[in-house]
Amino acid sequence: MTRTARLTDTRLDGAAAFLWTSGRVLEQRRFAHLFGGESDPVGVLAALDAHRSTDGGYAYGLEPDVRGPAAQPIAMPTALLVLEEAGALDEARARSVCDWLAAVAAPDGGVPVVLPSLRPYPHPPFVPVPEEGEPPIGALLSTGQIVAPLLRRGIVHPWLTAATAFCRTAVENLRETHPYEAGAAIRFLDAAPDTAWARREAARLGELVREQRIVLLDPDRPEEARLSPGYAPGEYHLPHDYARRPDSLARAWFTDAELARGLDHLATEQQPDGGWPIHWARWSASTESEARPGVTLQALLTLRAYDAPGGV
Repeated sequence: MTRTARLTDTRLDGAAAFLWTSGRVLEQRRFAHLFGGESDPVGVLAALDAHRSTDGGYAYGLEPDVRGPAAQPIAMPTALLVLEEAGALDEARARSVCDWLAAVAAPDGGVPVVLPSLRPYPHPPFVPVPEEGEPPIGALLSTGQIVAPLLRRGIVHPWLTAATAFCRTAVENLRETHPYEAGAAIRFLDAAPDTAWARREAARLGELVREQRIVLLDPDRPEEARLSPGYAPGEYHLPHDYARRPDSLARAWFTDAELARGLDHLATEQQPDGGWPIHWARWSASTESEARPGVTLQALLTLRAYDAPGGV
């Protein structure tokens, strides 16, 4: 049976108009590279480098919810995603990134979400900032997302070895969780080198996600899902938020019908201006406007991945 594409020309044209009107230079360059036929990623890398801090991390609003010039670990997933998209996650860049991460990591290899250096700068109330001098505490939320692209690239670095072990232990010990942490866990599992272990843990994680009702399986029945503490009204995760691609281990968590309902909902969430909305707390008008272009790009990538053979 022939499937109807969700990423239609009309939707793509609308997203293009939104990105050219409202996107940051980074998202405009990413869009041109990923969807506009601009094969040379030099513009993408130049835009990303503008967010590079002098110590080797990333700052300056690369993660729109984290402002200021002090590099933060939670900005690193975006940086690595962009480098991976551009085919530019080479040994030299990876080594520099890992060296910075090693300098801010906890003794067990995990990295915090943010550092005390964020305290003087604007940040959302839902991001707790450690006190100066407080020992770093690693988090799966940040570490899992960072480790995944480095593992896919086959990078070897002492910090990455320790961080991989940290993520493995953290995933094995997951009991009560929340959508963003579970999302970081599945990103790590999709890239974990021990594939048999990853499949087992992914199956267990999928059971947790469903049992704890931290996935909205039917967008028309939000009462059947549970909002995690501190989440904004309507800040649900749908199946495609876990299984961003059909080849993700999280794909097995959901039936075709469950996944298709979520993808149909994603497609119709496109706003009149061509962009997609954010669902987390809008603590700042400027960060919402800067976050929407990245959310729009992720929606396009997800829809395109499931329009390809193997989708639903």
